[in-house]
Amino acid sequence: MMKRRSVLAHSASLAALATLPAAALAQGRKDAIVLAMTLEPSPGLDPTGGAASSIAEITHYNIYEALTKINPDGSVTPLLAESWEVSPDLTTYTFRLRKGIKFHNGEPFNAQAVKFSFDRAASEKSTNKDKRTFANLTTRAVDDYTVVILTKEIDPDFPFLLGQATAAIVEPKSADTNMTKPVGTGPYVLDNWVKGSSISLKKWDGYRNAAAIRIQRATFRFIQDPAAQVAAMMAGDVDVFPRITPRSVEQFKGNPRFQVIVSGSRAKTILAINNARKPFNDVRVRRAIAAAIDRKAVIQGGADGYGAAIGSHYPPSAPGYVDTTAVNPYNPDHARALLKEAGVTTPLEVTITLPPTPYARQGGEVIAAQLAKVGITAKLQNVEWAQWLSNVYGAKNYDMTIISHVEPFDLGNFAKPDYYWSYHSPKFDELYGKYKTTANPKDRTKILGELQRLIAEDSVHAFLYQPQWVTVANKNVRGLWKDMPIFVNDLSAMYWA
Repeated sequence: MMKRRSVLAHSASLAALATLPAAALAQGRKDAIVLAMTLEPSPGLDPTGGAASSIAEITHYNIYEALTKINPDGSVTPLLAESWEVSPDLTTYTFRLRKGIKFHNGEPFNAQAVKFSFDRAASEKSTNKDKRTFANLTTRAVDDYTVVILTKEIDPDFPFLLGQATAAIVEPKSADTNMTKPVGTGPYVLDNWVKGSSISLKKWDGYRNAAAIRIQRATFRFIQDPAAQVAAMMAGDVDVFPRITPRSVEQFKGNPRFQVIVSGSRAKTILAINNARKPFNDVRVRRAIAAAIDRKAVIQGGADGYGAAIGSHYPPSAPGYVDTTAVNPYNPDHARALLKEAGVTTPLEVTITLPPTPYARQGGEVIAAQLAKVGITAKLQNVEWAQWLSNVYGAKNYDMTIISHVEPFDLGNFAKPDYYWSYHSPKFDELYGKYKTTANPKDRTKILGELQRLIAEDSVHAFLYQPQWVTVANKNVRGLWKDMPIFVNDLSAMYWA
């Protein structure tokens, strides 16, 4: 069955390639490029209105832009803002905006567009995943090219947050239709979307620095099956595959046709647990699940060795990291004892819902085998990405799921009782509120450590590993990011050697 699916997926990929214009193929793709992704954006192409990172992987810095830009090394530089100043107490930011910039529909970019975008992100109807951040802002348009932002919460990383896709500046008149007809200020516009197959972008000649953009056309293809991913790369149908299935990497290493880039990340791969459901609302059961899991085996089997163990929702590469892997160590005997103490009759039957990413499907097999050894029978339920977003993330209809959270600064999700894992801790809320209003760096770092330890002790999830992402590309493609502090494919930096 797997072989048949692989053949079908590869056939689909060839069909998608056939939709490319003959001119692009005839040019040898010297000014065109084909990238591949595992997941298709859902529900649309507005990163300010959907939680899926796949939206930003296509649109951020390509169609939409933000006030600031996050670089591969994690540094932040001006983008739509040409400069900014911050008050000594870190509560007031003054942004000077670039002049002469227009949106794709011809409307001017100005301070009013910035205010509209941030007010929209904070509004009652907002579906922005960083809504809480924007709800704490007051944005004022001083004049057409000066914006003052007051924030109730102190965050030295605020310029970084404003460089993420959730802070993209949208054009007021087109904002409501951005899911299907995205309008931004970036160097590319949407050309075509073949649902289930590909999305094509084309260079926008009205871009302020159009002469520097060397890729005229970019096509993103969606290939979930690991065998089909390899086949597409080997056949030359795809030029760049960011975050390809790690299991395939050995086939490309040493092959002179390809370059292999292993990237650091701020991501956290977790076995997320629905804290509102019985018996998972008992911390002893959650601790038992964590104690039943051998992180090293999961990293090897689910991520093919590309990862570092974590014990909380914070990666080792981030400032202020505290090693909490010893809080809930691998101990099957302790797991069985905790289940007995919690009054759980074994075998306990649970369902692990798995999105289509290979790390989730592979990791699910490993974890199910480990849980079985302590009396937990896990049924693996494979779902498509849109189903995961609607049923798990949206409706909270699940027991457990395996997912990578890729946002660099997302501890605040644990302060949202309505978030999809339904965790609520007054102690965490109090600590997090203190963290967001503390200006002294040493005090903030201390609180950050306490937050990490609290999440680990509450065993909100079984925290698995910080993944390393692998990109395989044609050897002649230049401008690829070495590391991935955020998930984007910055086409403006890419070109053919």
